[in-house]
Amino acid sequence: MSETRVHLSKTEPAAYQALDAFSKTVGQICAANGIDDRLKEIVMIHCSQLNGCAYCARIHVDRAVAAGIDTDTLTQIPTWRESGVFSERERAALELAEAFTFIAEDGISDEVYDLVGGVFTEKEYAALSWACVSINAFNRIVIAGRYPVPARAPQAQA
Repeated sequence: MSETRVHLSKTEPAAYQALDAFSKTVGQICAANGIDDRLKEIVMIHCSQLNGCAYCARIHVDRAVAAGIDTDTLTQIPTWRESGVFSERERAALELAEAFTFIAEDGISDEVYDLVGGVFTEKEYAALSWACVSINAFNRIVIAGRYPVPARAPQAQA
């Protein structure tokens, strides 16, 4: 993916800044409505993985580690349905993340809505929904622009 594309955040920074402000607002909504950083970052990572956005996946894995999520949990996100490491709330949030990411296929089905609504309050559901909207928007900008994800320098062994 070495082809250079239009970098939307540089070409029209006002729109990108508005999306960034929206993202910060969504973070505040999550915090105010009982969605902790662990849960939010699991959702952000999963949406980014589903969309194939390596750039955003890296950012949110870094944030997840800062929020205290361990390596085992991080590696289980793509296979969450088969994994036993996720709580009922995390599983419901991952289900919602998939529904929002693939919304053009089935919308938010009654089954998903009822499942997630049975676990989260209306405010929590709304906060998680806005988080999904936000990360999916960023994924589309980054993927369209083919933002680079270079290898990191090796870390020193302790």
